[in-house]
Amino acid sequence: MITAYVRLEVRRSLRDVGFAIGSIGVPVMMYLLFTNLGTDEAVWKTASMVGMAAYGAVNAALSVGTGIAEDRSVGWLRQLRITPMTPRQVVIGRALTGSVIVLPALTAVLLAGAVVNGVRMAAWQWAAVALALWLGSLPFTLLGLGNGYRLSAQTTGVVNVACNLGLAVVGGLWFPVELFPDWLRVVSSYTPTNRFAELGRALTEGSAPGLAAIAVITVWALLFGLYATDSYRRSGRRT
Repeated sequence: MITAYVRLEVRRSLRDVGFAIGSIGVPVMMYLLFTNLGTDEAVWKTASMVGMAAYGAVNAALSVGTGIAEDRSVGWLRQLRITPMTPRQVVIGRALTGSVIVLPALTAVLLAGAVVNGVRMAAWQWAAVALALWLGSLPFTLLGLGNGYRLSAQTTGVVNVACNLGLAVVGGLWFPVELFPDWLRVVSSYTPTNRFAELGRALTEGSAPGLAAIAVITVWALLFGLYATDSYRRSGRRT
């Protein structure tokens, strides 16, 4: 039953023009723009590729929450509560949906790096980067779930955009953190997006992600997981 539900939600997401533009088209366009204006450094093209792939994945993961909020507004979640699916299965299904729809966003930017910008890595590095970014997107899916179950449809959209842009800029997904002032660099090191991108960038350099990056992402995943759980419980009392 969960599998059928995930298939349904994945099809709905991938058919959404807004999702295709925001999570796939925009990150690819920004990546190609940022890496082909005034610089031709291979290192920057590789690092930016990881950052923009992470940016697209975050946007895709958060979009799960937007869909939930819209479903709540039209009564779809109320209908799900009277089906044989348990509340836990519904939440798991949505989380699995998020893990699937981040893949096109990641793949599109990585393909742009390889085909258009000529980024070259060993086959194992391409696979490891894709896997690390895929697994590392979980905290953002949980954040999207929390926003979707707690907020109205309109508010969820605004909050998700603010979260995506704010975390992308402060986390260094668009620009190197080396350009930040010292205080902002410290703040950036504690953001989930900074450490999320670090997972992939370490692998492009042939090294394993640091324990600090894994620890920070794990803590954020736990916090966002608690937020998503509490939001779902509150939504149950309102519907």
